[in-house]
Amino acid sequence: MTYRERLWPAPWIFLATALVIPASLLVFLPISSVAGVAVAIALYGAIVVALALTTPTIEVVDGELRAGRARLPLSAVGEVHVARGPDAVRERGVGLHADAWLLIRGWVADVVRVELDDPEDPTPYWLLSSRRAEALATAIREGAKR
Repeated sequence: MTYRERLWPAPWIFLATALVIPASLLVFLPISSVAGVAVAIALYGAIVVALALTTPTIEVVDGELRAGRARLPLSAVGEVHVARGPDAVRERGVGLHADAWLLIRGWVADVVRVELDDPEDPTPYWLLSSRRAEALATAIREGAKR
């Protein structure tokens, strides 16, 4: 395996979703304190499990780029660009092509833009969030050269 990254939610996501605990307590405590605590724990647990199960993985392995469920042969890769800071915001916003394929997460600041070199594919590029954008871009470039 050349590269592997899991786009886990940031810690603040888990803290923000913990607000379901006091909200459910407010609703259920007047009915029953046991029910209120049980529902609060169950709801927060379900949210944490859902976040963990839906966390995508990005891999560069066996001659292909795997992003979530999508697969792209590295032979179809053109140029690869890393965007940080304001450039990453522009890539995800006003600079985004409507036909681009996206695997972006709001809690990951940097993005990697993978241009496609396939005239038959209507998708101009893939845009991927990455906490290790330079390493991902390097792995894609090196894999595409092979």
